[in-house]
Amino acid sequence: MKPELRIGMVDSGHGLAPGQVASACRFELAGLGVQQGELLEDALGHGSAVAEAITSRAGEARLCVAQVFDQRGVTTALQVAAAIDWLLGCEVRVINLSLGLREDRPALSQACQAAVEAGVLVCASSPAQGAPVYPAAYPGVLAVTGDARCDAGQWTWLDSPQACFAACVRSADARLSGASLGCAALSGHLAAYLQQQPTASNAEVLVWLQENAHYRGVERRRGP
Repeated sequence: MKPELRIGMVDSGHGLAPGQVASACRFELAGLGVQQGELLEDALGHGSAVAEAITSRAGEARLCVAQVFDQRGVTTALQVAAAIDWLLGCEVRVINLSLGLREDRPALSQACQAAVEAGVLVCASSPAQGAPVYPAAYPGVLAVTGDARCDAGQWTWLDSPQACFAACVRSADARLSGASLGCAALSGHLAAYLQQQPTASNAEVLVWLQENAHYRGVERRRGP
């Protein structure tokens, strides 16, 4: 019997059936720190789309969901860092961070470093253009964006300053799109591979991603 594969997700919640979720917790600011609480309904719908993008590609994996966004879609580096620390305690193999913060913060950097050093694959969304965001810009984190060329089963090895990989940019119902969904799709592909190869090292996973990418490099658009 294969060991249970757990995928961590830091977002606005989820819309999954109870059997697909191993654990869930809410992280909100309180005084000078962050407190934990019970998960609230996903008011944004973003986390639900991200969760579906992951599980539709690797349905046997179970998610550990850390809720950090409020109803306005706002979070802080402290909340995300606390969520990552909690996910490490859940013994996840992959952490999906379909989010990006403009400012580098020590707490977030330290949490991501701890995850990378623990051997966890950390995937974070990065915009296709523009200034770097965190945690995608941290060393050891897989920066992932969306690629409109990819269908649901494909991904791209970009190997660009902006992102390492890219994947399907659209949610299943086509209501949401962007780097967040590309990141979630890639996390789903990772989960599917790790279900088949549970002892694979991170280096082996990266080689598999590169060798099985449907596209390589950024899309070259023709002029008028």
